[in-house]
Amino acid sequence: MTVTVRRQRPRRLACWALMAVLLADLLALSDMLAVMSVDLGSESMKVAIVKPGVPMEIVLNKESRRKTPVIVTLKENERFFGDSAASMAIKSPKATLRYFQHLLGKQEDNPHVALYRARFPEHELGFDPQRQTVYFQISPQLQFSPEEVLGMVLNYSRSLAEDFAEQPIKDAVITVPAFFNQAERRAVLQAARMAGLKVLQLINDNTATALSYGVFRRKDINTTAQNIMFYDMGSGSTVCTIVTYQTVKTKEAGMQPQLQIRGVGFDRTLGGLEMELRLREHLAGLFNEQRKGQRVKDVRENPRAMAKLLREANRLKTVLSANADHMAQIEGLMDDVDFKAKVTRVEFEELCADLFERVPRPVQQALQSAEMNLDEIEQVILVGGATRVPKVQEALLKAVGKEELGKNINADEAAAMGAVYQAAALSKAFKVKPFVVRDAVIYPILVEFTREVEEEPGVHSLKHNKRVLFSRMGPYPQRKVITFNRYSHDFNFHVNYGDLGFLGPKDLRVFGSQNLTMVKLKGVGESFKKYPDYESKGIKAHFNLDESGVLSLDRVESVFETLVEDSPEEESTLTKLGNTISSLFGGGTTPDTKENGTDTIQEEEENPAEGSKDEPGEQVELKEETEAPVEDTSQPSPPEPKGDAAPDGEKATDKENGGKSEAQKPNEKGEAGSEGVPPAPEEEKKQKPARKQRMIEEVGVELVVLDLPDLSEDELAQSAQKLQDLTVRDLEKQEREKAANSLEAFIFETQDKLYQPEYQEVSTEEQREEISGRLSTASTWLEDEGFGATTVMLKEKLAELRKLCQGLFFRVEERKKWPERLSALDSLLNHSSMFLKGARLIPEMDQIFTEVEMTTLEKVINETWAWKNATMAEQAKLSATEKPVLLSKDIEAKMMALDREVQYLLNKAKFTKPRPRPKDKNGTRAEPPLNASEQGEKVIRPPGHTEDAKPTSEPEKETRSEPADTEPLELEGPGAESEQKEQPTEQKRTLKNDEL
Repeated sequence: MTVTVRRQRPRRLACWALMAVLLADLLALSDMLAVMSVDLGSESMKVAIVKPGVPMEIVLNKESRRKTPVIVTLKENERFFGDSAASMAIKSPKATLRYFQHLLGKQEDNPHVALYRARFPEHELGFDPQRQTVYFQISPQLQFSPEEVLGMVLNYSRSLAEDFAEQPIKDAVITVPAFFNQAERRAVLQAARMAGLKVLQLINDNTATALSYGVFRRKDINTTAQNIMFYDMGSGSTVCTIVTYQTVKTKEAGMQPQLQIRGVGFDRTLGGLEMELRLREHLAGLFNEQRKGQRVKDVRENPRAMAKLLREANRLKTVLSANADHMAQIEGLMDDVDFKAKVTRVEFEELCADLFERVPRPVQQALQSAEMNLDEIEQVILVGGATRVPKVQEALLKAVGKEELGKNINADEAAAMGAVYQAAALSKAFKVKPFVVRDAVIYPILVEFTREVEEEPGVHSLKHNKRVLFSRMGPYPQRKVITFNRYSHDFNFHVNYGDLGFLGPKDLRVFGSQNLTMVKLKGVGESFKKYPDYESKGIKAHFNLDESGVLSLDRVESVFETLVEDSPEEESTLTKLGNTISSLFGGGTTPDTKENGTDTIQEEEENPAEGSKDEPGEQVELKEETEAPVEDTSQPSPPEPKGDAAPDGEKATDKENGGKSEAQKPNEKGEAGSEGVPPAPEEEKKQKPARKQRMIEEVGVELVVLDLPDLSEDELAQSAQKLQDLTVRDLEKQEREKAANSLEAFIFETQDKLYQPEYQEVSTEEQREEISGRLSTASTWLEDEGFGATTVMLKEKLAELRKLCQGLFFRVEERKKWPERLSALDSLLNHSSMFLKGARLIPEMDQIFTEVEMTTLEKVINETWAWKNATMAEQAKLSATEKPVLLSKDIEAKMMALDREVQYLLNKAKFTKPRPRPKDKNGTRAEPPLNASEQGEKVIRPPGHTEDAKPTSEPEKETRSEPADTEPLELEGPGAESEQKEQPTEQKRTLKNDEL
């Protein structure tokens, strides 16, 4: 047994050491990881982070605000973001870009592009003939696409998050409007790539809001479904969402809360911006009326004046939400003329009367898509800044028929908090409580293809087929596989949007192209020639609608299948090989080991994506036509097959797993044989049935994007490099400004110090004049030539001035430190001397310090006293303007050396065990003041004499008063333990009475 333990101990120690190293690496890695979310609104954005020790926190910007305007000012040599850019909008309206998200994924003929030109005529929009899109033409040298501008904003948001988290961040979850189509979502992803962000997910802002609401009310969610309506009116658009909350059973974590998007309605142009633009137009009309007859230019033709009016309209809208009227005031609106006018809430509501009529439409759309009525909605919750307008709440309350509207959620930060919770859940560095999210497809997607059919003998015609891939309001993320069974040559098919009848004519024009992609397949005919003896199982196209709602075609495969018989010799060899491999990992033989030696391929990718919230049976069976089924080869979940779908699921499983069911037949046969007579091994090999062998050949795919061409890899790299160069330029500019400010501050501070008494005391008149002259020269140079100076020149000039004043500053600093340092040194010397004196008074039998140790301490004390006296005497001979010889660093060094010696002796006294005292014949200690023999005569009592015996508690109290008797007794033998516990106390008590 001992030998076994000794052999296992090194292994155990090695395992524990490895676990400790891995744990340390994991902790170190977690300290460097943080994730962020960006709630990207039309007018402003909110950034939130999660890092170890900081759960879900909103990031403050440089102005210590929780909300940052989405505005960028681009000039030739500088950029401004956020509040700085908002202030620059008045000075440089043409170079200040805002609401550019409305141009993402839009071609030049889109109505939203024309609307943007009408709203912001100061911006010049160029045309990109390659992509049919627009870009901002700020100057002949400066032009940026909307994706590049958004990339700048995302990069700025990451810099804010990194400054707040004090560590680098790359992973992010970005919110997008729920009505964004495929082109708009891909544009956001491209912008994130330009900014160097790794997008964990594009989450719909309504879903993020619903997630935030559910996370903070987890305890209120149960098996009973709760239907909540979120009405989100922001600056640029309005979205109404119906969400169902309830707990569901999951395979991984049991019963967990779930939110499911049931219905969505939206209005792309209904928001606070349109209200502000109408107020701006009203204020511009009032200003023109005030100057009527003066033959002046229309204020609408002045971009700066219109920028001032838009800012005042924004403030006015906010104030009128809480007041019946307010006075609009702008100083120097145009031509140094002030503007002042009174605006009432009634006038504001009349200006926006048609907008308020559009408030109920998203509610109706959401109810229709969810196939629900208002009675099933338990609560309506307001989200977004524009919902604070009283008329909006009045119109919404009338539309939903509720007693009141819910305002128990942070209307500005809910989406950011929900998105950052999802970011933490998707990150591998954090573990959060599961919350199942089932988002919904807004725009259905289908596959269209045409093939030749023979309706009558000799009569051929083309038949156009449509198959829905992802239905409207279906859940995602999920994967779908469509199988084409009637093709044996190369062919094409299209991926388009489905029925968009729920959109109005205007929304359809804004939506853009309804055609997504044309897929050209190459190599289908070659695959049939390669496997002429195999049975074709169709051409399978694997589609994926990921967590961001972006559709992709993963791959296209040509699948063939045949029946093969394994020879006994080959099977035996492969079985042995499988047993050998499995034995290396401590496993045994399994039926699946035989498949390792064949070309059978199990298509695991056809299952729903990991993290998919699809339930069994939700992936519809896709068919090429009614006569020939188009198989849905996605595996249904095995625990709960639904009704009649079970046979189809079994058939698909058999086909996809490459004969997995056949591989289990020998086991079943073996189990049946165990009840009767088991057959011989040779007979079993002969009787083994043939199994299916599947061959998969990759098919070449060429994708032709039809809605909006994506940027190529080269173009993405160029845009990313352009943004990186701008970032580097900004950093260099900040560093230069910092160097110039440091030089200017040093000049002014030093000039002021020259007149202070403490500096005049340690310097001569000539030294001060020289320093003052150099400072004046540097100040003049900074004013005249400083604007063209580089960062290196500024730093060199500052280094020269610091070197000139180094001696002066050094003498002042040393004199400031002398009183404190000398006082501490004197105190340490006095305490050390007292400690040494006390150490030498310890009796020899109790002495714990050696003579060498005490001599060493005494030597250090004497040397320190001598150095202090000699140095102070030498310093007294020097003038205040000379370099001092008594330096604070030397004082600190002497203190450290002395303190080290004292601490050594103190630690030794702390951990040294006291020496045992001599004992007499009865095992008691001798008292130091008395002779051992005399003590023995007084202490030993006659045998059996116990008249004066007392309880042991009282002698213990008396003996504790004497230091010599407080130390524990050392027992020399186990038999004398009880005797030694009683006799010493009695003897000590007698001794005490004798002495008294």
